[in-house]
Parts: sequence; C-alpha cells; structure tokens
Amino acid sequence: MEANVGLFNESFPPVMDGVAVCVQNYAYWLQKKVGGVSVITPNKPGANYKQYPYEVLDYISVPVPFRHPYVTGIAQIDPRLRAKLSRRRFKIVHAHSPFSAGLMAAQVAKSQNIPLVATFHSKFKDDFLKVVPSEMLVDQAIKIVMEFFDRADEVWIPQASVEEVIREYGYKGHVEVVDNGSDLVSNYPDSFFADSRKALGIAPDEFVLLFVGQHIWQKNVRLVIDGLERIKDLPFKMFFVGTGYAAAEMKELVNQKGLNSKVTFTGVLTERDQIVRYYAAADLFLFPSLYDNAPLVVREAAALHTPSIMVEGSTAATILKDGQNGFLISNSLDSFEACLRKLAKDREGVKRVGDEASVSIVRSWEDVVGEVLDRYNAIIERKTRIRPLFN
Repeated sequence: MEANVGLFNESFPPVMDGVAVCVQNYAYWLQKKVGGVSVITPNKPGANYKQYPYEVLDYISVPVPFRHPYVTGIAQIDPRLRAKLSRRRFKIVHAHSPFSAGLMAAQVAKSQNIPLVATFHSKFKDDFLKVVPSEMLVDQAIKIVMEFFDRADEVWIPQASVEEVIREYGYKGHVEVVDNGSDLVSNYPDSFFADSRKALGIAPDEFVLLFVGQHIWQKNVRLVIDGLERIKDLPFKMFFVGTGYAAAEMKELVNQKGLNSKVTFTGVLTERDQIVRYYAAADLFLFPSLYDNAPLVVREAAALHTPSIMVEGSTAATILKDGQNGFLISNSLDSFEACLRKLAKDREGVKRVGDEASVSIVRSWEDVVGEVLDRYNAIIERKTRIRPLFN
C-alpha cells in the first residue's frame, strides 16, 4: 500500500499537549496537500481515531507513571501495528518523540530505506529528574535519547534558542529550525471577544488571567499561584486550563491561599472552540515556564491578541520583546507581582502589545506545513534520488 508520510508521537488527542497539537496539524495539512498520511501513536482507551481525515494507527499502551494522562507502550511488540506498517510503503517518516513511537519510526525508516526526520520538542532531562532519583541514571537516559537523534537524517528544532538545549544534552549534529504554527489565525470580530467574556461570566472591570498547559510543577505554576496571592486586592479572575500530576496539589494551594473565588480550574478542554473562548476572554497569558522549549500555547494566545508574561532568559521567551509583543520578568515573585500590578492599570497598553503579538509571533499551520513539505522533498531527493516526489 502506497503511503506518503508517517508521523510518530507518544501523545495525540484526546491526550492534549503542544506536541500533540503539532502532530495533529501536520497530519491535517499534509493530508490536505498530498494525502497518504498516517499517525502512529499509543492507544488512549476510549479515543475515537476514526474521526480524522487521515489514518491513525494505534498500538498497545500503558499509563506513564506519575504523568497522568500520558500513555506509552512498545510499538515493536504489537503484532497488529507491525502487520499494518509492513503493508505500507512510506516516502518519509517523522518522529516527534524519541521514545516508543520514535523508535518504531527509526525501525520503519531503516527497513524501508527512507529518510527519518526527528523533531526535538521537549526538555526531557527535566521530566526524567522528576521521577528518577539519580542524576547519573538521568545522564545515561539522556545519552540514549541523543543516540536516537543521531540516527535521524535531519533533526529539527522549533525555534533557534532550542539549539542551546540540545547541545547541552550532547547532540553534535546539524539542526534545522522549523517553526511551530497556530490553527487560531482567523480574524475574529470585536463582538467575539466581548461575547467570550460574557459567556464565561466575567465582569467588565475584571482583569482576566489565563494558563493553558500541563499542570506540572516544572512549568513554574507555583510562581503563578504565589503571585496571585500577592494581588488578591485587585479585581481579577484566573483560569487554569489542562490537567497533570500536580493538578490536585495546585487546587489545594489555591484553597490554602484563599483564592477559590478568583481562580477556576477547567480541566482538559479537548474542543478547540472552547479553548478559543478562554484565549479571547483573557487579558494576559501567564507562562513563566523554564521547562518549555517553544510552547504553542503562547502563539495560540497571541492569535487571539492575548500577550504573554514569560521569564526573561528562558528558552521559550526568546520570541518576545518586552513591552512590544509580550512582557518579560525575572524569575522572582517580586518581579511577577510588579508586572501584574503595572499591567492591571494599563489595559490599553496590554491590548496594544497583544495586537502586536498577533502579527509578529503567529504563523498559520498551513503555511508552516507548506515549508515542511518543501523540506521533506529536499530530504527525500537527497537520500533516495527519486523524482518526482510530492506534488
């Protein structure tokens, strides 16, 4: 069976994170442009993979310890998946994870003598340190991860600043910068923003703050909650969208600080229309993470004219210019509080910066995947000398 692209990743809806959204948009636009797309991912019980306009090949999974709702597995031991993959002849495979899905991608690439692209999305070391008590063991795990990237024909990173991270991890090969995009790039009427605030029960004078992402301590969410305690005297409303291992502790911390009337935890929102409403209703997106490389959520917020507060010097924050298309703070409670208080008094300034963010850091997934397709063609031609490739 002829196929074009195999996209391999550990997470995929209904498990929602930035990499899952990336793979979902790659699959959608590649299917639209050239067809023959397959997503290979561990099975999430209850998921409906038939709903997509492309093929999703799932394999046996188990929950990832301490990282609800993530799942993983060993793709190589699932006979059903192996049989399906053996009947498909891909032109290229792209791994968005170096773990079970990525190892399967490498195996397919080798057996079919086709190119393997691997994108370095995450700070894996931070994840390992959370569950492995020995730094020596973590270093060994990182070495194994980097050996996977060494097997790729091309390694991509989502923004230039991520090169520092992958070099720190020991990768010595060439890297290519390929941007992430956003599917939230429509021109929304002014009424949409007002209606979104009304639908969420937000009073006209309330300052609306938002976090979307995994509820894990690595994302510096304690700084967010501690900062909210500092500004309890202001009329604000805060929404945390998502879930993760720290969700229960975050809720308890909010309760201890007497913030229940101002803070809402929505849980996971799998429908994009729902998430868009929160982005549209927010004045500021709070994302002081030191963990993320190139978070999609910052671009998504910007698409709805909502600027972000990020930590100056963090890998993720390099796309922002302070006071122009976002706001930068030091990684301290005093700096965070001062920024929030200043911006709460300057709604027009916040709006102006949000408007600039919507222009300067948002690129459509359709445009990004057009570039991806050109890059795929160049890699295939270089490795296989086969023409024509994708039309």
